[in-house]
Amino acid sequence: MEAPAQEQRDSILKVAVASFIGTAIEWYDFFLYGTAAALVFNRLFFPSFDPLTGTMAAFGTFAVGFIARPLGGVVFGHYGDKLGRKAMLSATLMLMGVATFAVGLLPTYETVGPWAPALLVLLRLIQGFGLGGEWGGAVLMAVEHAPAHRRGFYGSWPQMGAPAGLLVATAVFSYFSRMPDAAFLAWGWRVPFLLSAVLIGMGVFIRLKVAESPVFKARPKTEAAESMPVMEALRQYPRQILLAMGARFAENGFFYIITTFVLSYGTERLGLPRTTLLNGVLIATSVHLVAIPAFGAASDRFGRRPVYLAGALGCGLMAFPFFWLLDTKETGLIWLAITLGIIAHAAMYGPQASFFSELFGTRVRYSAASLGYQLASVFAGGLSPVIATALLTQSGGQAWPVSLYMVALAVVTLVSVWLSAETYRAHLTDAPPAGAALSEPSSHSPSPARTP
Repeated sequence: MEAPAQEQRDSILKVAVASFIGTAIEWYDFFLYGTAAALVFNRLFFPSFDPLTGTMAAFGTFAVGFIARPLGGVVFGHYGDKLGRKAMLSATLMLMGVATFAVGLLPTYETVGPWAPALLVLLRLIQGFGLGGEWGGAVLMAVEHAPAHRRGFYGSWPQMGAPAGLLVATAVFSYFSRMPDAAFLAWGWRVPFLLSAVLIGMGVFIRLKVAESPVFKARPKTEAAESMPVMEALRQYPRQILLAMGARFAENGFFYIITTFVLSYGTERLGLPRTTLLNGVLIATSVHLVAIPAFGAASDRFGRRPVYLAGALGCGLMAFPFFWLLDTKETGLIWLAITLGIIAHAAMYGPQASFFSELFGTRVRYSAASLGYQLASVFAGGLSPVIATALLTQSGGQAWPVSLYMVALAVVTLVSVWLSAETYRAHLTDAPPAGAALSEPSSHSPSPARTP
């Protein structure tokens, strides 16, 4: 009995590590673009605009990637529910890598004129399409392999890929940004994008070594014939999809204000060195990497909703102090502001994978979870730097409208999570067996009772 149990634990850990590494590589590609949009793209691809308008245009191309994410979630979710999670993960990784590598080869506006930003938008669309299919598959591989009483913890492993990807992207970009400005703008900014080719090869190799989700393999063969899983998800789980979207507003919007908008705000509004801000993001992201699994594990003990609600409340309370601390221009206080904001975010992001996965049945889980997650990213994460920059422009450089916007995001999430059912006990027995699968809820049975 002990040997099979140990073998099962090793298998779960292998899947969790593979999900983490693959997701980290995809997020490296995605975040690299965000950092470049805040610091470089306004000058290289939109040079005819004034600095603030050029930044808005660069953030506009950043938002385009989020618009493509729901489409990627639908397409890869469809085939992930029909054919399995594993194959989709390798495909999304390759798609993301090719697009990111190509960004590093793009000619600038000075060379090809308007074609430069047009090509940039096209590659960002491909990035977003690939990432849209990535999240659902990665978290389901981790959650569906995990024991019922540890889904929050193991589900947080692919979530850790986001700060890991951001950490590597920011570190690499920070290193090359120390070059003389002329050399950095000429070719230095391209190197981080070209390096993605090496990472993609590693990620695909690792993902091919893991087994398919046992929950997917165990479902009845007839379920594989479901013609349109996404339509089934919309018919069966419309409320859960909408609440999952609302739950993402604070989590997603705050994250990109804290890690992307803050770079342009600090350099252009406050006149701070970009290395000060990049180092602050690096410190906060290191803390984020530890906080995510800690909050994921806490959700196994206290429930998904209480942990998630605490994070949303923390983000709302940080909205005004965040900019007060930035405006001091004191390095230590700037780093503190970014770190506190990222800890509040981790309280939502840690339990999110298990929380969203447990809302839906196996047959359409990839499609349904991806829809709730990716649709929100269009309105929250993708637009938040653009909206924040526009609010800053309209207020004459004052940050308080941005803080009010952050409070509004927090309110949407607080209401959505409060209205959601608690899920962490829905599939547990008194003595959960190792590797217990998520059960298939009946479409005619009532939702689990809401408990705080």
